[in-house]
Amino acid sequence: MKRKSDTVRIGDLQLRILKELWARGSAPVAAIHAALSERRLAYTTIATMLRKMEGRGLVAHREEGRTFIYHAVLQAEEVNRSASRHFVEQLFEGSLLSAVNHLLQTSNASREELAELEKAVADAKRRAK
Repeated sequence: MKRKSDTVRIGDLQLRILKELWARGSAPVAAIHAALSERRLAYTTIATMLRKMEGRGLVAHREEGRTFIYHAVLQAEEVNRSASRHFVEQLFEGSLLSAVNHLLQTSNASREELAELEKAVADAKRRAK
């Protein structure tokens, strides 16, 4: 089982599966497979991935008859926090300033987004005192 301080590394397919589970609460393999149908993956691929994810402590299941109903063990915030921390550490040598500057320079932030960022920075300053 993962500890909250551990880095959670997940691939694209695993993230898509987790997003489906977060949105639904829980779901059988068939529902997840149907939701990801644009990826043209085999049902067995989804079932195998869910078993692997369960082995890593990312999801768990309960049985309803012969059907496994999966749910996410990790919350979205845990995955977001871990991925953000990894992003800053790996690409920007741990510098939040460098990461934010890069994102501001390479994206087209709207005035509304920039105002929200200013508010977030002001809130962070208040918490840091």
